[in-house]
Amino acid sequence: MSATKRRIETDVMKMLMSDYEVTLVNDCMQEFYVRFYGPAETPFAGGVWKIHVELPDQYPFKSPSIGFMNKIFHPNIDELSGSVCLDVINQTWSPMFDMINIFEVFLPQLLRYPNPNDPLNGEAAALLMRHPKEYEGKVKEYVQRFATKEAADAATDGNDDDADEEMSDMGSISDDEMAGHMEL
Repeated sequence: MSATKRRIETDVMKMLMSDYEVTLVNDCMQEFYVRFYGPAETPFAGGVWKIHVELPDQYPFKSPSIGFMNKIFHPNIDELSGSVCLDVINQTWSPMFDMINIFEVFLPQLLRYPNPNDPLNGEAAALLMRHPKEYEGKVKEYVQRFATKEAADAATDGNDDDADEEMSDMGSISDDEMAGHMEL
């Protein structure tokens, strides 16, 4: 077994043995979902997200790919695809880190300290810079609408191909958003 494969297995086993709820996709160590809770004392508190994680073959020398399956309103997270501004993870990523660091350090830090100067969601960035109170209100509204335990469960349940459709049906989203989401 290669060192990379061994490292992937070690990191994923640490996740499986942690307090995080981890679901492997097709029993594959390189693709899985993790249930992530919004950090306390932030507008994201109380939110529950299903995070899709893919580990590249070059892991841990290349950072993992991370995506939110249910919606979140944040300057550095794309609202439609759920992808996280990778610079945030890539700039600080090092082979010394493991998967637990992403869920204990990187994602909570990202939610606590959004960077509106490097946005994936321009609306969230502009709102945060111009009207921080309104931004906080919109984050909380998204948490209530899209980041419930039920929404997180619906975002990936069944590991079959209609997970994307299930996610699109959540809440009341416009046809434009629906069309953008269905193309995934």
